[in-house]
Amino acid sequence: MDEGTQSSGYRLKKLLKMLGSIRGRYTELVTVYIPVGYSMSEVAAQLRDEQGTAENIKSKSVRKNVTSALEKIMRHMQLYKRTPENGLALFCGNISEKEGVADMELWAIEPPEPIRTKLYWCDQTFVLDPLAAMVEEKEVYGLVTLDKSDADLAILKGKHLDVLSHFESIVPGKTRAGGQSSARFSRVREGMLNDWLKEIGNAVNTSFGEHKEMKGVIIGGPGPIKDMFLKEDYLHGDIKKKVLGTVDTSYTGVNGLHEIIERGQDLIKEAAVVKERNLLAKFLEGLQRPEGLVAYGFAEVDRLLKAGAVDTVILSEMVALRYMEYECRCGTSTKVVRNEDKNRQICATCKFPMKILGEKDMLEYFEEETKNYGSKLEMVSAETKEGAQFDALGGIGAFLRYRS
Repeated sequence: MDEGTQSSGYRLKKLLKMLGSIRGRYTELVTVYIPVGYSMSEVAAQLRDEQGTAENIKSKSVRKNVTSALEKIMRHMQLYKRTPENGLALFCGNISEKEGVADMELWAIEPPEPIRTKLYWCDQTFVLDPLAAMVEEKEVYGLVTLDKSDADLAILKGKHLDVLSHFESIVPGKTRAGGQSSARFSRVREGMLNDWLKEIGNAVNTSFGEHKEMKGVIIGGPGPIKDMFLKEDYLHGDIKKKVLGTVDTSYTGVNGLHEIIERGQDLIKEAAVVKERNLLAKFLEGLQRPEGLVAYGFAEVDRLLKAGAVDTVILSEMVALRYMEYECRCGTSTKVVRNEDKNRQICATCKFPMKILGEKDMLEYFEEETKNYGSKLEMVSAETKEGAQFDALGGIGAFLRYRS
């Protein structure tokens, strides 16, 4: 996953988490999905009809909130000359926690992938599944299922399974054919099995070698052949390094591939976790050494980044800081504050409340700054022990090119 895709995915995940936490008092939160190719004016006309229907809602407060949400959505849609390239998702409703108090908020999302679902829905929660599916893990994995009789190769990207090839063998079972000595039969069978596994190995090396973006390989099958295949030198070294492990399946073929997906989820999840843990372990180890080329904390990382000394910025997805631009009687200034404190900043010089001119979350800020200074950006979770330790340090760190 490249940095742009990673950061946009985290941003959408963060927004969906926030939207998922919102609960309406009644069925008054409005969700609208406009798919690719649909006319905005036609959808607006349909929403106008829905607004007329909503006038029949018995509860006065629910009626007002639903019609107001629809009105706000339709006004926002007027900002678009045409439907965005991937469609548009709109969420609007009264999010006030106080009975009888209106706080009508709207979120408009142009998703990273095409919307295929056309939807208008009122409920106590927003409908998020179509967008949530877009931010699920979509990294590429190679799957192999085999036994002595047949084998299949496939690519898994997100939830999409692409079967690349199917092979059938003529390797006999272990039962000896009539008239042959047991020793001779075993030698013949062993040679045929070796040729069979070599054929599959060559196919895997060729097919998977074309997918440089592949994050891992999982091998499955109903018997010991898969373990023999992995143990011997049938796979090239670069492919073998990507093997996450083997899983036992009841079948080969397409059914076996689906079993690998079902039973191999822990291997895939563990691979992502291991990568993250290794990254943070290296960072934490660097902190313990006086000469360690690492730094942490917004001020220090930002200073070193602007000095050109940062190779990679590490950012925890749990960071709750914002980069703010304020104005007061003294002029303008920038500062980093916690989310909950951004609206109550007092100028240290003139002692008057400061007015917000602009703001960015840490992801937006470092995404721009790392591009400006030719550095990389890595997002990490706080779900591992190392991730929790990193978050406790403030959730902002860096690997350095040199000390400055």
